[in-house]
Amino acid sequence: MNEKGKYFIVALGLILLGLLFWYFSNIVTYVLISVVLSFIGRPVVDFLNGLKIKKWQFPSVLSAGITLILLWMVMIMFFRTFIPMIASQAQDLSNIDVNAAVQSLEEPMQKIEAFVVKYSSNGETFDLKAVLVKNISSFVKISDVSDIFGSLVGTLGNAFIALFSISFITFFFLKDSSLFTEGVVVLVPARNEEGVRHVLDSIKKLLMRYFVGLFFEVILVGFMVTIGLTIVGLPFSTAVVIGLFAGIMNVIPYIGPIIGACFGMIIGIATNLDIDFYTGIVPLLGYMALVFATVQVIDNILFQPLIYSNSVNAHPLEIFIVIIMAGSMAGILGMMLAIPSYTIMRVIAKEFFNKYRFVKKLTEKI
Repeated sequence: MNEKGKYFIVALGLILLGLLFWYFSNIVTYVLISVVLSFIGRPVVDFLNGLKIKKWQFPSVLSAGITLILLWMVMIMFFRTFIPMIASQAQDLSNIDVNAAVQSLEEPMQKIEAFVVKYSSNGETFDLKAVLVKNISSFVKISDVSDIFGSLVGTLGNAFIALFSISFITFFFLKDSSLFTEGVVVLVPARNEEGVRHVLDSIKKLLMRYFVGLFFEVILVGFMVTIGLTIVGLPFSTAVVIGLFAGIMNVIPYIGPIIGACFGMIIGIATNLDIDFYTGIVPLLGYMALVFATVQVIDNILFQPLIYSNSVNAHPLEIFIVIIMAGSMAGILGMMLAIPSYTIMRVIAKEFFNKYRFVKKLTEKI
């Protein structure tokens, strides 16, 4: 068979593989979530496997089972603790009288409108009150608890199937760390088996450090934001909701913290509309901004260099460019997947294309 025929067969195989992944996208999603959970739980499994009580050692089945139970316990504790707080906060937001809230901000809004009209090129009037009523109403409508939980009830059956499937797959990935590797190796030619094994082993080590670090970063950022906002005067339940959102948004590089801070500011204003704007809301927003800025500085100095640079062995500028490119191509989702995808690409390039100087330079730290 000539070279063109080989390329055609390879291309056809990739297309068919892509179609299979698309058709069974739910199963692929379950497997990928299980892989991430197994990365997070792997240090616990390794610790248990290394424990010895006299001559008895933890079997891999028991280690995997205990780790899976711990993972689900953490998730159950998370939902039992935070969902009631989120529901309560959403209920408070849904009860806000938007028109009355905007009316309380009448004086500062008039000054802003006058400033906009004064420096506007066309001199047209600017109705800030109408803009605020429209946008706040949309935001409050999102917080309608009955709508949220009504939609959740309709998906409980699918959620149960998903949870069972993810748990089942995760257990075996925890039990046998080479299971995913063996599943991939059977799809490649025998002559490339050694290289593929080496690639998968490197990817596993790098991504395991990345996801474990990311998991702890979300927890620490959320914790620091919650403590900081509680200190500056927000109710604890409100601070927890904002801290939780800020921690999760921090997964999105660079713009995630901005989204989290803006969300926190909106909640801070919405839950304190009964106090004076100049003597109450403005100082509160200043203190909140200080909390978010302080947490971000700590995150940038301590957490992100460890996760985004050391864990995947890439230069911070390199990571920044990759994230910006991914964001321009696929938006926020692209930014979230940029670092894991780039890590996989670098490892594959080092193994199979290391003869090129550019690739050699780019992957020298892996």
